[in-house]
Amino acid sequence: MSAGPRALRGAPGPVGPSGGGAGIPGGEPGAPVDGAPAPRGRRAFWRAILGEPVAAVSFVILAVFVLAALLAPWLGLPDPVRGSLIDRLQPPLTPGHLLGTDEFGRDLLSRVVWGARVSLAVGFAAVGIAVVIGVTLGLVSGYLGGRFDFWTQRVVDMLMAFPYILLALMIVAILGPGLMNTMLAISIAGVPYYVRIARSSALTLRKREFVEAAEAAGAGPVRILLRHVLSNSLSPIVVAATLDVGWMIMAAAGMSFLGLGAQPPQAEWGVMLSNGRQFLRVAPWVSLVPGTMIFLVVLTLNLLGDRLRDLLDPRMVGR
Repeated sequence: MSAGPRALRGAPGPVGPSGGGAGIPGGEPGAPVDGAPAPRGRRAFWRAILGEPVAAVSFVILAVFVLAALLAPWLGLPDPVRGSLIDRLQPPLTPGHLLGTDEFGRDLLSRVVWGARVSLAVGFAAVGIAVVIGVTLGLVSGYLGGRFDFWTQRVVDMLMAFPYILLALMIVAILGPGLMNTMLAISIAGVPYYVRIARSSALTLRKREFVEAAEAAGAGPVRILLRHVLSNSLSPIVVAATLDVGWMIMAAAGMSFLGLGAQPPQAEWGVMLSNGRQFLRVAPWVSLVPGTMIFLVVLTLNLLGDRLRDLLDPRMVGR
């Protein structure tokens, strides 16, 4: 679980100066794609993504979740925390409770929608933190080289030696349980993967003609990294981040399920799964509803990430 289904698996492989790719001489995992057939213009790009039926359906489902999460305060849903014991464990399609109620009589539809706010926010925020820290360290490490690169990679090697979820659990154990600490833990655990992707890109690009021309023109390291290296490294980073959001959501839900993330009575999908496990025989919907939401969100993110990879990786064209 240290790398497995995570970002590096689905990131576009490189096409280095010698035409190599992932596992091919001349390329490293996560290096940028030279001449990737990126669609021109925003409209063409979205048409290319949504032109594939599975990706289009995935986008619609994800958009529904995001909109529901953003509009939750204005949807007129019942209080997700307060319930009525008279209405406890009502099955789905009960009048007034479309998805049923939990053991405290709280409306599951309301808790799912409000839980989406928490789970999606944690997933996107965790990926954002990991990308910012990891890409910054990776670009600087690959561009500068030397001792900074050596010691940065030794720390990355040490972190990647731990299984991902074990590393996150260890960080939460140090910081203490809580939603914010869980978000920080899974972010820190995800940093090494983005360091490797960004470093591979920087190593490939720093000897390219346009970078050497910028150096000869007197451009500083910061300008070169931002304007020339980072801008040509975005394809693998974007794909890896898209695939990683779903993984972060699952990791945060898993932490909450174990009692290390969000705490009851907060509406969060992992907490809902944990609360419903003792009612699997008499009221399976209490766990099935949040479990299905996690499944749908992670699946749609993975399908959209695969579609992005197909568009941004020239080796996938025509397949």
